[in-house]
Amino acid sequence: MKKKQNKSFHINKFSDKTYGIITALDFKKGDVKLIYGIAVAFIVIVSLICIVPIIWLFVSCLKGMDEFLAIPPTFFPKELHPEKIAEVWKELNFGKYFLNTAVMIVGSLIGTIFLNGIAGYALSRLKPLGSSVLFALIMWTMMMPQTLNLVPLFKNFLNYTVFHFNLTNTHWPMWIISVANCMNILMFKNFFDTIPLSYVESAKLDGASDLGVFTKIIVPLSRPIIAVIALRVAVANWDMFLWPYLMLKDPDKYTVSVMLYYMKTTFGIDKQIMAAFFAIIPPAVIFVLFQKQIVHNDNNAGVKG
Repeated sequence: MKKKQNKSFHINKFSDKTYGIITALDFKKGDVKLIYGIAVAFIVIVSLICIVPIIWLFVSCLKGMDEFLAIPPTFFPKELHPEKIAEVWKELNFGKYFLNTAVMIVGSLIGTIFLNGIAGYALSRLKPLGSSVLFALIMWTMMMPQTLNLVPLFKNFLNYTVFHFNLTNTHWPMWIISVANCMNILMFKNFFDTIPLSYVESAKLDGASDLGVFTKIIVPLSRPIIAVIALRVAVANWDMFLWPYLMLKDPDKYTVSVMLYYMKTTFGIDKQIMAAFFAIIPPAVIFVLFQKQIVHNDNNAGVKG
């Protein structure tokens, strides 16, 4: 009797094994294996389409100039020149532009997560008088073309309306533009709406203030949406070109995107491509660091009794 039970246990254990949405028992069928193989092959092909150009970009940078300009081009270089990596980095002083861009991104992240988070929390949970009208205005502004604000914003940044500050050669214009993002407010609000109200009520019964509820309850549960928005803001600021180009006139304050624009008149094509390869590394690293937080949902945690 024990042997039958053990055998049944092993069968059930095997049948519980899954390959995604396909169970181990389904995987024994020929048509399921065929579909599974086609799906895997399709994913591999799409991955290669995305990865191979990046590899070719990097390999091309290490070629000699004659081979780089050769037609037809070669995928595998006849001669490698890895010393060009350090040469281009030093010649362009890339570290300075990385730092300038990092400062712009950090300021935008702090302002976006704090101010947009507070705004989303107020619209989701506090709902002060007139919040419905304010939410409607936010939704309406999302339908306005971004180019419509370009001229008035540029004029204000040159001579700020209230205090008459000239924000040229500062990161403030980029920070203000990043923080004034209706989409981020909407994303925060929609996520906060999914957090059970019992969490907030339990904290308030324990004497927590609205700010305490936000910092100690809402923020820890909101790490997935914070990661998503942080990724969006970081990548958007890294790729931002127009406003840094308009506002940063001092070459020592250029961001990476502005530097890549100006270098086309003074550097060879091989060094330009090497610089472009340097520029795509940080967004890739940012995604690798944030991907677990994006897919992981801490909102399943319960309230301790």
